[in-house]
Order: sequence, then structure tokens, then C-alpha cells
Amino acid sequence: MQLSNLKTTDEIEVSGKTLLVRADLNVPVRDGAVSDATRLERIVPGIKAWCERGAKVVLLSHFGRPKGQRHDEMSLRPIAAALAELLGHDVSFGDDCVGPTARSAVDKLNDGDVCVLENLRFHAEEEANDGGFAKDLATLGDIFVNDAFSAAHRGHASTEGLAYQLPAFAGPLMMEEILALQNALEQPQRPTAAVVGGAKVSSKIPVLSNLVTKVDKLIIGGGMANTFLLADGVAVGASLAEPDLVDEARRIKKVAAEHGCEILLPSDVVVAKEFKAGAFATVVALDGVADDDMILDVGPKTVADLAAMLSECKTLLWNGPLGAFEIEPFGKGTFALANEAAALTKAGKLVSVAGGGDTVAALNAAGVAADYTYVSSAGGAFLEWLEGKDLPGVAALARATG
Repeated sequence: MQLSNLKTTDEIEVSGKTLLVRADLNVPVRDGAVSDATRLERIVPGIKAWCERGAKVVLLSHFGRPKGQRHDEMSLRPIAAALAELLGHDVSFGDDCVGPTARSAVDKLNDGDVCVLENLRFHAEEEANDGGFAKDLATLGDIFVNDAFSAAHRGHASTEGLAYQLPAFAGPLMMEEILALQNALEQPQRPTAAVVGGAKVSSKIPVLSNLVTKVDKLIIGGGMANTFLLADGVAVGASLAEPDLVDEARRIKKVAAEHGCEILLPSDVVVAKEFKAGAFATVVALDGVADDDMILDVGPKTVADLAAMLSECKTLLWNGPLGAFEIEPFGKGTFALANEAAALTKAGKLVSVAGGGDTVAALNAAGVAADYTYVSSAGGAFLEWLEGKDLPGVAALARATG
């Protein structure tokens, strides 16, 4: 992708223009009300700026997986209401995203107004990236703005196809996400470290394979670390592991060595006989894991060693917890290292970029998310960028002319 080709609306006149803005309004809704408005809060500054410049802002989004069928519980109507509260002014709602109903909703807008159109995925043509559907969407506006990095890994009509139908631009949140990842992966201050955790190596082989060619230190945690420990001949008892991927772990370690990347694994661990809240847990050295023990967190020596390593780094990329942080007492390792990274960031000694659903949840649980340089609101797109993939939604903006 030629990211230098990306254009933003900062350089163009938007007054009197209708902006078709692909946003990510796919937020949790319970009992008809938005229960977590974080994603909405992050798009509000951009919407306000366009409105102040005299644009008509039409928001397009998916919500859930309706599979081309209309489902009332997957309507964007309650999300439009929540967005209106955040913006502090009315947000109108169109009961469809194409056709006469959508056209009528857009035609009623005055300069500075905002409208949310109904769930794109009520039409199967959206996920099929149907060219005719993209053209129908395009008739509703003058300019296309993609501000949904979190959906940019999907090659759908509203994320990719629409970029070829109208002058196409990257929105401010899209640019924030891209610049943060570029600064962490492509143009970082060195030395660089990455934390990659999670349950299974199988879900993150492409991420690990790419990162060992990019960073100086790779910390592997969670259940993934157990497979790498097996590859080193360490017995992991009853812990979650993937013995069939031991050779893959060894391959990744070989690639890391070829690129001068040091892989760091736990030196001590927290084990328990059962995986439940409040379970009796002990700290043991790696040679002290019993046959019926489950490794559920990293130990204090590991945390101290990793903290010392981080103090010598300039850039940190974090995706995935070090242990089963959701269940007490197995979050201590993740929370301790998260706090250390936050303190280094606040002191101006570390650029820290984190992303992925479990990662954001862990940082929020530790109370340090606000202290990181950047916390991505994307999940799948963040992971695919870490894998080194071109994201269709970003690539389309880079190729399309604004």
C-alpha cells in the first residue's frame, strides 16, 4: 500500500457537500440502549469538525451479522440516538441505506446536519462487495470518507467498493490508527518490543511470523507461551498448549534468531489445580510445574525481568494478555507489566501502542488505558495489520484518487 497517497478532508472544501462517512457504529446494545459508547466517542470529534465546516454528514455502518435480512434488534436507530447525545444536537435516522427511503433522509439535511442510515448488512450485497450496491450508495453523497479502520480488513461495498465511486478520503480516526501502527512497526524508535499473548499459537502464527522480523524483543505470554515452552523441552503439566505446533514454534524462533529478535518466555509461572475464580494458586519455577498443574499467569520474577527490559526500550506494541486476567488471581502479571509500561509512557520514555479486544479489556481493568500513547479501537483489522497484510479498506483509499 502506498500510504503516502492517503488524503484527508482537511485540504478540501466540504461546505455544502454531503459526506458519506463509513464509520464503525457496531457497539454493544442492551435492552435497546448503547452499553459501551467508546467507539462512538472516538468518531465524535471528526463529525463535529465536518459539521462546523458546513458539511452534511451521512453515516454508514454495519451492526451485527444479520446476513442480508432485516432484524429489528440489529437496527442502528438506538445508536443514532446515543450519538445525538454525544454530539449535543439532533441526529436524524434513515430507515434504509439505499433507495427512496435513504434518498429522502439525505435530502432533508441542511448544512451541518448529521444522519445515520440503517444497517448496511440488511442487504446481502454489502458483504458481497456488489458493484451495483456501491454505486447506489454513492448516489447519496458527493464525497466518501472512510473513518472505520476497525472494518478496513473487510473488502465490502462500503469499505472498499465505495472508494472507487466517489472522491475518497481517510477520516481522522482512520489516520490516527494508521499513524500509530506505522510509528510502532514501520518507523519506530528503537529498541522495540512487542507483547503477544492469548490462548493459542494457532490463532497468531502470522502475527508472530511478521513481528519477529520487525521488533527487537518479542514477549510471548498466555497459553501461547506454553507451546513455546514445550518446544524448549519444558513440561507444562495440564496447561493449555498445542503440542502439534511445537515445530511451528521452533520455526518462529529460528526466524527470530535470523532477524536478531530475542523471544522472551516466562521464567517462573503461577499455577493452580483448577481454573476458577479464587482457586488456590502458587508461584513455581519452570521445573516445578506438576503434571496436574495449569499455568495461568506469569510469575513475579518474569514480570521484574520484563519490566527491566522495557525500561531499555523506546517503543512497545501490545496485543494479548500474559495470563487469564479475567479471573482472580490470574491477572497480576498482565496488570503489573501494563502498569510498568504506562509509567514509562507517562515519563516520556516509551511509545506504547496497544490493540485487540482482550488487550483493551486488560488495560481498562488495570486502569491504565488512558496512559498509553495509543489504544486502538480495532480488533481484526489491528491483528491483520500486525500480520503484515494489506487491508482492503485502506488499500482502496490509497489507490483511489481524491
